Amino acid sequence: MPTSAGPRLLGPAEVRQLAAELDLRPTKQRGQNFVIDANTVRRIVRESGVGPDDVVLEVGPGLGSLTLALLEVARHVVAVEVDEVLAARLPATVAAYAPEQRDRLEVVLADAMRVTELPGPSPTALVANLPYNVSVPVLLHLMALLPSLERGLVMVQAEVADRLAAPPGSKVYGVPSVKAAWYADVRRAGSVGRNVFWPAPNVDSGLVAWTRREPPVTTATREQVFTVIDTAFAHRRKALRGALRGLAGSAEAAVAALEAAGVDPMARGEVLDIAAYVRIAEALPWEDPE
Repeated sequence: MPTSAGPRLLGPAEVRQLAAELDLRPTKQRGQNFVIDANTVRRIVRESGVGPDDVVLEVGPGLGSLTLALLEVARHVVAVEVDEVLAARLPATVAAYAPEQRDRLEVVLADAMRVTELPGPSPTALVANLPYNVSVPVLLHLMALLPSLERGLVMVQAEVADRLAAPPGSKVYGVPSVKAAWYADVRRAGSVGRNVFWPAPNVDSGLVAWTRREPPVTTATREQVFTVIDTAFAHRRKALRGALRGLAGSAEAAVAALEAAGVDPMARGEVLDIAAYVRIAEALPWEDPE
């Protein structure tokens, strides 16, 4: 048990013991890989810049490795967990390992992809080891849902981390890169090896840090801008005049919109930044909703 020296974090033995007590077998379906290294969770908390004024949103707390580290420094932690067994156990784990901080934890049994509101004070930071299979849609959903989030640090598959932080024109620049840029300045914040997880995944992980900024000022809606992004990358190898033809109504209308936006009609979607997509959305002839 923890001593008066302060909360103890979970190591390999504690994680496996908790899993055994719960008869837990991590599933690929839910992207479950639990962190078993205390130095890694301390590093994540340190890199996140979370402090005593922050209300932290954690997605997929699992057995509580990162939760305990966050409770050491944050004012409040809201942990969203989709697994009923894990959600039910987390408060008891915190009570055992960090009894003085248990009142600062709120556990929400929910799917982070479908959550529409959270209890308590508005979260200011998102810090999470995101389930690999849904990391991008969860991140984009929470950025849209919670404008109170000022910054975040998430651990995701290394390839996804590269994609989220990629600049225009790079090989891995794509839909996640552009959509994330609508909400925030995004950067790669380091790498994480496989051996800090149980079970060890067959891919490396990466840290992605982001800082909220105001979305672009535009007469187009976010949905319209995102529709242009999706359409441009759905036909990645096509020049934009062809890729956007269906959306514009004709190749001629696509060319007119692109030229009005100051974009070369023969350019491809992967060379454009978020500002260019905004200008295209503004120039397209959208039908008025009924």
